[in-house]
Amino acid sequence: MSIIALGYLGVRSDKLDEWSSFATRRLGMHACDRSAGSLSFRMDDWRQRFVVANEPGSDLAFMGWQVASVADLERYAARVDAADIPVLPASRALCDQRFVDNMIYFDDPDGNRVELFHAPETTTDPFVSGRPIEGFKTGAYGMGHAVLHVKDAHALMPFYRDVLEFNVSDYALSPIPLFFFHVNGRHHSFAMIGTGRTGFHHFMIEYENLDDVGQGYDLAQLEDNAIAYTLGRHTNDYMTSFYAHTPSDFFIENGWGGRVIDPATWEPQETFAGPSFWGHERLHLPEAPRTEMRELRLKIARNGMRAPGIADCPWLYDQLKGTLRD
Repeated sequence: MSIIALGYLGVRSDKLDEWSSFATRRLGMHACDRSAGSLSFRMDDWRQRFVVANEPGSDLAFMGWQVASVADLERYAARVDAADIPVLPASRALCDQRFVDNMIYFDDPDGNRVELFHAPETTTDPFVSGRPIEGFKTGAYGMGHAVLHVKDAHALMPFYRDVLEFNVSDYALSPIPLFFFHVNGRHHSFAMIGTGRTGFHHFMIEYENLDDVGQGYDLAQLEDNAIAYTLGRHTNDYMTSFYAHTPSDFFIENGWGGRVIDPATWEPQETFAGPSFWGHERLHLPEAPRTEMRELRLKIARNGMRAPGIADCPWLYDQLKGTLRD
């Protein structure tokens, strides 16, 4: 697999002050640059993980996907070009803006800008979180995941699966099509929801400590209408999370304990149970669809469906491995 991680995201917004406060004080990111044209934030030792461009709109501006080698950029450029999609090499100035050595970019068939890059720039400057947190789960797993509204999920899916070589993790076909993709051990780094429209649904950041999610949940509850989905746990990636309204027209998922898979042996599967074992009450929805989603969770509870026990928790494995190394 040549695309190895979701490296960075950019969004458009003219609400720079709101985003500056939200990304640091609520999410715990490190504000590393501000200009008239943009804000940028760190999540780890990378020079940049998240960018807010001061542009009209309130949506996704670009997704940056890391490739394993510089030769992969040429290979993907040929594959995308063969799909009749124009591909452009990034200028030196644009690469410097993204803090990468090399990059190509193009739009997917729904018009979402995709950037493939090699060799991100890191820094030895300490990461200074905007609120006290243990840190984010990034590294080989990337910055998290991104989920898009799409016009026709069945039509768009082959572009990501066959052209960009994303691997399907699982999918649901009813009541609307959902496709989840992995590019590393994170259960999914990308997903699409076939709602018939385009736009950013949410992106997810994963914390190293569950208490950082809980404390963020407490902070969100201090503000009116800040929470979009209440605290809950997903059935496919086992993520314990809540979703918050951002200063823009999409959500952010604040998560912990996501499922780590083995890409070499994983088999795609259709899911039928519904998205959550418990919680994730969709406060942003009207009552009828909220009730429908609630009934799915209650059915799961009646059937006694559970995630694997703590022995299968990736966080615990990481802790045990660290103890054994010491």
